[in-house]
Order: sequence, then C-alpha cells, then structure tokens
Amino acid sequence: MNGFIGLIGTLALLLLAGTALGLLQRHNFSFRWLLAAAALVVLNDALLTRGYGLLPDLLPASDWNWQGKLLALAATLAIAALPVFGWRASGLTLAQAPGSLVRCVPVALAYCLFFAGIGYAFPVEDASGETIAFQLTMPGLEEEPFYRGILLLALDRAFAGRVRFLGVDWGWGAVLSCALFGMAHAFGFSDGQFSFDWLTMALTAIPSFLAVWLRLRTGSLLLPILLHNFGNAFPLLI
Repeated sequence: MNGFIGLIGTLALLLLAGTALGLLQRHNFSFRWLLAAAALVVLNDALLTRGYGLLPDLLPASDWNWQGKLLALAATLAIAALPVFGWRASGLTLAQAPGSLVRCVPVALAYCLFFAGIGYAFPVEDASGETIAFQLTMPGLEEEPFYRGILLLALDRAFAGRVRFLGVDWGWGAVLSCALFGMAHAFGFSDGQFSFDWLTMALTAIPSFLAVWLRLRTGSLLLPILLHNFGNAFPLLI
C-alpha cells in the first residue's frame, strides 16, 4: 500500500507541474500526451512491483527483482513497437547520428567519472554473483528504454517547445523525465507520511541529464544503457 500511495503522490506532482507548464505555453502543449505519460508511469510501476504483490513471485529465491524488471521491459518494448511510438523514435536502434559518437566522448567520460567517484566514496563489499549480474544488465536494460525512451517520447509530445543548448534540442519532457527518474529513487511514502531524499535525487537526476543528452545527441539508447549498467556495477567491482 505504501508503494501505491507513493505512486499517487508522484502522479499528482507530475500532473500538477505538467499542467502548470502547459498553461504557460498552450500552443505547444498536449494534455492528452501528458496523461499518456502518466499512464506509462502507472504501468511501469505496477509491473515492477508485480501488480503490488498481486502477481505470483516466480523467483522467490532471488535477491533481486528480475521478474518485475523483465515484465516492465517487455511492456516497454511492446509499447515502443506500436506505430504511435515506434522503435527508432523511442531510441531503440543501434544506429547513431552521424558524427555524434566523437562529440559524446567527453559526456560519456563525465558519466563514468561521476559513478567512479560514487564507487570510491561508497564502496560495496562482498557482492554476490547474482548482484553483479543484475547490476550489469537489468538497470540499464529496463530503465533507459522506459525513462529515456517511451516516457521521454510521450513527454516530448506533451511539450513541443524546444530550446537549443549544448548541441541538442531540450524540452520540458527531458526535464520531467529526469525528475521522474530521480523521484523513483528518492520519493516515497512510509510511516504515514511522504519522504524525499535530496541526496538520492541529486545522485540519480544528475547522471539522468547526461543520459538524456546522449540519447538526444545520438538518437539511440545504446550509450545510455551501457553507461547506466557501468555506473551501477562499478562500485561492486572495485
């Protein structure tokens, strides 16, 4: 129940902030796509939590949420395959924008250095083989296609205005998708009240913006997925 209440809080913040932003630029705003983005958040959260415990746990001996991650990934891929989304528009392509990889090197290095710093500041000891396998695969494979893929696409269609900055076209969709990614880690409900951890928000939202830049610059989720898994696994391997 706590997780469901936390989701309601997240949706309320998304819809309130999104509607407020939309009213400031009505000619570039689609409330229908904002609602679609909210529905995607609901679906993703429900699958990650196995329907808030209503679905059977097929991997009870596992220490990690393989089942929820795989269910959420399957749903993301199915949605990306719909004509209204599309694989390429969702970033699910190996093709990179011409000349983009060279320009991405400094940002990719900054991403790696950020997580290397976290790894040395907060070392993890005695990680199990399953933990390493999970962190090397599932975080990037599930979260990037969702947050930097279909959710970003839906929010970009909700907010069509763009500003050119650092070589890519930014919109409110990029900002909100990063905020939602941070909130998924930092915002919740427990002991009868909502909680918010600013440090966790910063440690997730900052690399999220780097991942969005890479996604927008290359047109692909390939680099964000690889770097995301590196960031999660690096502290376990040093």
